[in-house]
Amino acid sequence: MLQFLHRYATPLITGLFLVSLISGLALFLHIGPAGLHGMHEILSLLLMVPLGLHLWRNWRPFTAHFRRAPMAVALALSAAMALPFLLPADDAAPGGQRAAMAGLIRATMAATPAELAVVLHAPPEAVAAALEAAGIGVTEGLSLGALAASAGKSQPEAAAVLLAVAGG
Repeated sequence: MLQFLHRYATPLITGLFLVSLISGLALFLHIGPAGLHGMHEILSLLLMVPLGLHLWRNWRPFTAHFRRAPMAVALALSAAMALPFLLPADDAAPGGQRAAMAGLIRATMAATPAELAVVLHAPPEAVAAALEAAGIGVTEGLSLGALAASAGKSQPEAAAVLLAVAGG
C-alpha cells in the first residue's frame, strides 16, 4: 500500500490540482453546472492527502527551500496577495456590496411586517396575509426574522414572501 501511495502521490496532486484549477476558473467566470462549487471545495480538500504524502516523502528537499530567499519572498508575496481579501471592504468594492446586502438583509429581518409594508408600498394587511399563507404567523411587534424563526422558516423563505408582495 505504501508503494502505491508513493507511486501515485505526485500524479494525484497533478490531477486534483488541474480539477481545482479548472473548476476555480469556471466558478470565477460563473459558468458550469450547479454542483461545481461543491466539487471544487471537496476535491480541493482531498488534494491535501496526496500533498501530505508528497511532502512526507520529500521532506528534506522541501525544508531546504526554507534556507533560501525565494521561499521567503514567495510566502511574503502570497500573504500580501491574500490580505486584501481579509480586510473589511468599503462600499465601492465588490466585497463592500456584499456587506451592504448583508446589512440590508439584517435590517429587513429586524423590521416588523407593518414597517416593511411601508417600504413595499403595500397595505400591512396584505403583507400579513402573504406571510400567513406561507406558514409564517404574524404577531404584532415581532420582527420578520423572529416570526420566520418561530415558524421554522428560513430568512430567504421570509424574504421570498416579501418579494411576492412587492410583485418581484
